[in-house]
Amino acid sequence: MHDLYNGFMGHTREADTMQVLLEDDLGRLTLRRLRPWDRIRARCLAARLDRELARGARPETNADLAARAVRLTSMRSRRELARSLQRILAAGLAGSRGGPMAANPPARVAHQPHVPVRRDRISRSATELTELAAHLVQPGPVPARGVAMVTQLLTDGGGPLYRRASRDDLTALVEQATQALTS
Repeated sequence: MHDLYNGFMGHTREADTMQVLLEDDLGRLTLRRLRPWDRIRARCLAARLDRELARGARPETNADLAARAVRLTSMRSRRELARSLQRILAAGLAGSRGGPMAANPPARVAHQPHVPVRRDRISRSATELTELAAHLVQPGPVPARGVAMVTQLLTDGGGPLYRRASRDDLTALVEQATQALTS
């Protein structure tokens, strides 16, 4: 499925205006300026909008989804997500070798806060996670759905990255996100 939203997204520095394509009442795409209020709402509703985008909602459906898609698909956001994936990989792989994220950290590490990750699953999915991070930072437009899927993967505390009881297959989810980014 082609993401029409990424076909056009204008962002100019002049007066910090952002224009997006949105569907009108007749289902036609029209150019509309996002107001600051639209961007604020998108930030406040980020978790819900990310779920909707990850499930395949089209960003041009409404201003909230469009504003969230603009933010998610920005190169800055994609780089941050790729860095998060790399940190999770490092934590998972280092922990599986008894490195700094091991169960008994060295005494010199002074209570560094961290979220426990499922090292066994991360080590089994390391190749796919590395590939996903690489796709995120490739130049050019990407579908908002794929980036939202990565966000969901990283932020779902009950998901396979973090919770032993999760029945979701981490490798399958990562492959789905990669597929969504490249289609």
